[in-house]
Amino acid sequence: MNKVFLVGRLARDPDLRYSANNTPIMRCAIAVSRTMPNQNGEREADFINILAFNNRAETMKKYLSKGSQIAISGQIRTGSYDAQDGTKRYTTEVLIDEFQFLDSKGARDADGGYNQFAGQTPAQAPVNTSPSTSSSDITPYDFADTSVASNDTTESDPFKDFGDSIEINDSDLPF
Repeated sequence: MNKVFLVGRLARDPDLRYSANNTPIMRCAIAVSRTMPNQNGEREADFINILAFNNRAETMKKYLSKGSQIAISGQIRTGSYDAQDGTKRYTTEVLIDEFQFLDSKGARDADGGYNQFAGQTPAQAPVNTSPSTSSSDITPYDFADTSVASNDTTESDPFKDFGDSIEINDSDLPF
């Protein structure tokens, strides 16, 4: 069985490119903290290359940036290629099967880093992009859908008394 679960922060902005047959391919790296501190008492991080295809790739490019916290599950892929200098290079990356955004809007704004959801209501912000079984089966959330993202407070809205946003602090989370 080849299954990996990682939680960390993006080490750089996602790089989205398209293959010759127009398939979206996103590459990035995720910084994952080690559990044990080093001899100086500091916690080091491992930088792990990640790879996503199709709608997953486009969704990640659209809503994530350097510093975004994310949980992923996927498969380890290894490969090799011959570099221009004639040496053989080896690669290791995680092919993403599922991912979930872990940041709240308040945490993103407080960090002063990535403010890609500014002006969106909680109904518009992505929460989970768990796929079925294959990357081609996934359709991204349509955040422009007014039936979901509307600020209309009619009687049909069961959440009309909750206000425009819900703020959750890190201390409110069970992990």
